[in-house]
Amino acid sequence: MNSYNFFAERPVSNYRQHDKVCIFFVILLWGIGMSALLFCAENSAQRIFGDPFYFVKRQLVSSVAGFLLFAGFATVNMKTIRRILPLFVIGVLFLCLLAFVPGIGMEKNGAARWIRLPFISSFQPSEFVKLAVVLYLANLFDKQANIVNPEEKSVFPAVLGLVIFVCIVFMQKDFSTGIFVFFIGIILFFVTGAKLSWLIPFSMLAIPTTFLMISLEPYRMNRLIAFLRPGEDVQGINYQIFAAKRAINAGGFWGRGIGSNLTKLNGIPEVQADYIFAGWAEATGFLGVLLYFALLIAFILCAYKIALSCKNRFAAIGAFGCATVIFIQSLLNCAVVGGVVPNTGINLPFFSSGGSALMVTLAMCGFIVNASRMELDTDLITESLHGVDGYE
Repeated sequence: MNSYNFFAERPVSNYRQHDKVCIFFVILLWGIGMSALLFCAENSAQRIFGDPFYFVKRQLVSSVAGFLLFAGFATVNMKTIRRILPLFVIGVLFLCLLAFVPGIGMEKNGAARWIRLPFISSFQPSEFVKLAVVLYLANLFDKQANIVNPEEKSVFPAVLGLVIFVCIVFMQKDFSTGIFVFFIGIILFFVTGAKLSWLIPFSMLAIPTTFLMISLEPYRMNRLIAFLRPGEDVQGINYQIFAAKRAINAGGFWGRGIGSNLTKLNGIPEVQADYIFAGWAEATGFLGVLLYFALLIAFILCAYKIALSCKNRFAAIGAFGCATVIFIQSLLNCAVVGGVVPNTGINLPFFSSGGSALMVTLAMCGFIVNASRMELDTDLITESLHGVDGYE
């Protein structure tokens, strides 16, 4: 099977200034996301907590922590990041396991995904699994590429680490995140030149296991049934997607405007979370949707340019993985809201209410910005994707 490698040998170079364009897009997307949360979730916050700014206040507190992580990942030397990476990976695994400890872990709707922290009502460590897996694989792939003897190269450590993370997330009954993390891992295996011959037998086991896990949980089956039968039970299992489509249609071309009691009329459950894009579409219309995708694509293109031109292979793979997580997660959430794919429970980066998700998104953006500090060499951008030996 042919091997591909987007990240061929690249000598480490001196640092330069951060990519200001990338930073601009991060701040702009965060600002628009906060604005969307303000005018989309106002009614829900008032109804549930008696405070129209409840979700915004929580998101602002998380934003402070998120931008501290952004600054840290953007400025700390890559060598230092690699030195502390084992501690970070082990720390994320430890936090995930704490979710099962009585008195520390929090269970909601039968899922043990959250832990209690001082001054914070809850924290979802599985969100940080996304960043941990990307950096873990980037570190291993860089080390494998530096091994001269092909017999010493092995994909087993990377596969083992990925499987451990995915299994822990599955144990928390966070099925969608587990599948998403596995998919991101497969993408990184492909773009770094690993031979994918191991993937065929592994998939033969993974596919039936996935269907089995869906059938074991009634809510997962309900989501699949709701997707396959979108016109049935619009007051029951299909109500959320029906309300989201109604809100999107109500937005029209120009949108209904900010502060027009949006969700009060169209009644989107949990609009502040996974379905906030429906509220944004209702408020801003087709033009707002177009603006969002234009900004998202511009940011992702900027991030991919940074990754593909970075001379440090670890930073390049890590930045590529972080950009891919944000991009695919954004597209997946919008596809769910539009009824294109079944409900996954995957949030919308920068927009959805959720401190853990926002913090990890900003941390990933910080890593991408850090990768931009590597001195550029335009000759490296056009390196061949073929001819680099993979590893098994």
